[in-house]
Amino acid sequence: MVEIVSPRLKRLFSDWEDRRRGRDFPARADFDPLEMKYILGAMNLIDVLYDPLRFRFRVHASNTTQRIRMDMTGKFLDDMPDQVLKQVIGEHFTEVIERRAPVLKRRRNLTTDKRFVNNEVLVMPLSNDGQSINMLMAALAWDTE
Repeated sequence: MVEIVSPRLKRLFSDWEDRRRGRDFPARADFDPLEMKYILGAMNLIDVLYDPLRFRFRVHASNTTQRIRMDMTGKFLDDMPDQVLKQVIGEHFTEVIERRAPVLKRRRNLTTDKRFVNNEVLVMPLSNDGQSINMLMAALAWDTE
C-alpha cells in the first residue's frame, strides 16, 4: 500500500488494524462511533453486494456530500451521474475486494468540473464473519485539511 500522508487516515488505518484481532478483517460492530469523532464527517460506509458486484452507500460522508453537491446515502454507486467519478470509485472499491486488503489512492483533478480534486482516499474491507467482505469503510482527506 502507498504510504498514508494524512494523520487522520493513518489513525483510521491503525484503528482498523487494532480491531482485526487475528481475523482477516474487522466488523463494522468493532468500531464505536463515539471513538471515531476524528473522522466521522469524512467517512463512508458502503455495503458490498455480490452477483453482480455492486456497492451501496450506507453512509455518505458529509464533507464529500458538500463538495460533490450530492448525498449518495442509500444509493448505489451506479446512480452517480458523474461517469468519471463513478468509474474511478468503482475501480477503487473493486480493487479492495480483489486484493482483500486496504487500498490507498491519491486523486488529482478527477471530475470534469473540478469538484472532487486533490485528496487522499483510504478504503478498507469489513466483514461480519472475519473473512467474507460485506462492507467497505472509506475515508477521505482533502489537501486543504
